[in-house]
Amino acid sequence: METHIHPQLAGRSDVQEAENILRACVHCGFCTAVCPTYQLLGDELDGPRGRIYLIKNLLETDTIGSDASEHLDRCLTCRACETTCPSGVEYGRLLDVGRGIASTKVVPPASHRVKSWLLRNVIPRYWLFSLMYRIGRGLRPVLPGFVKSMIPSAVPSRFQPGIVTNAQKRVLLLGGCTQDVVTPGVNSALVSLLTHAGVEPLQLSGEGCCGALQYHMSDHEGGRRRMRQLLDRLDPLLDEVDAVISSASGCGVTLKEYPQHMKDDEVYSHKSKRLSAKLMDAAEFVDSLTPLSCEPATVAVHTPCTLQHGQGINGMIERILTRWGMTVVPVRESHLCCGSAGSYSIMQPELSSQLRDNKVSALRAAQADYHVTANVGCQLHLDDLERRQPTDRRGRSKASVEERRGDQDRRDPTTVQPTPTPIRHWLEFLAGQVG
Repeated sequence: METHIHPQLAGRSDVQEAENILRACVHCGFCTAVCPTYQLLGDELDGPRGRIYLIKNLLETDTIGSDASEHLDRCLTCRACETTCPSGVEYGRLLDVGRGIASTKVVPPASHRVKSWLLRNVIPRYWLFSLMYRIGRGLRPVLPGFVKSMIPSAVPSRFQPGIVTNAQKRVLLLGGCTQDVVTPGVNSALVSLLTHAGVEPLQLSGEGCCGALQYHMSDHEGGRRRMRQLLDRLDPLLDEVDAVISSASGCGVTLKEYPQHMKDDEVYSHKSKRLSAKLMDAAEFVDSLTPLSCEPATVAVHTPCTLQHGQGINGMIERILTRWGMTVVPVRESHLCCGSAGSYSIMQPELSSQLRDNKVSALRAAQADYHVTANVGCQLHLDDLERRQPTDRRGRSKASVEERRGDQDRRDPTTVQPTPTPIRHWLEFLAGQVG
């Protein structure tokens, strides 16, 4: 793709990077076939190829209108387009640059600005987010439906760790600011699995935010500031551990991209490369462990976009579960986003809800005993609909079960009503199945 960068933008390193990405695009359109928003809206400008043209125009004219900016904002950044692109176009990085420039030229609606400010300034502050979340749990019964849907009704699981005497390996765990507060059972499950496998886990007290939320909401400098803070805390510990494990896939994809974000900073570029050399997603590390004895079950897996597209790890959770004695059933359109996409479910609730409905329908059609995922956002997003539309243990909807019952069964007060199939983090599920 031929480009002519506007003089006002020429010379910026991020714009030069964006120009190189643009030139890799050959307009083939393979990306539109896997784009969730294009499939829903049918508008070329709501697909990767259309958005690439919008960003190209922005870089060449140094201007963008509110309509064009809205098309960019409607992107989930699921990066399914990157997985399918034959030319290796780094669309996610291009979108970050485009959105960053667009945010300085278009004033979004007031409601958008308020939600964005709250997300960027509350969630990364552990003490504040934790306090507000505890208050929210207490008030959950009387909260509006949209707010209630973001607060799990279940009490977080806790798992008993094993006793490690002669550790085979020593690892440092990163749980993510949101996951640590909302679903702490995930980190508890990982500790249990590791210790029973003879691995000594260390945890970074007061871990803080990795910077992903702010960076991907166009607060690039705020995001980089948090990245530097985390690198300063991690770097002195890297020589003491064999690996650094991230159990939050959204954080993991950003952590793995630290070298890219820090490339213009000599000191932090070095630190980020040291971290990258030891960084692993939880699935990558657990895949190397010898399976423990587990109670078998049938499982349907929703692999988050941050794992299968962002980190390029697809099929690994299914392989782990199979090795550990589970029967994994396929889920249709498994490459498509569930609509959570970090802050997307809050910033774009209508599109997000449509994608969630489609994903829950696909999971139920698999007729598994359990549904699992690997991302806290996906877990909360999908579990809300699962709670509100009960299914039986095989994933069938309550309505379909009722259709199979006779009138006599419906009138029988002893008939057992179907119960929801909650979606769990795969680590919690696996730790719960260990005998």
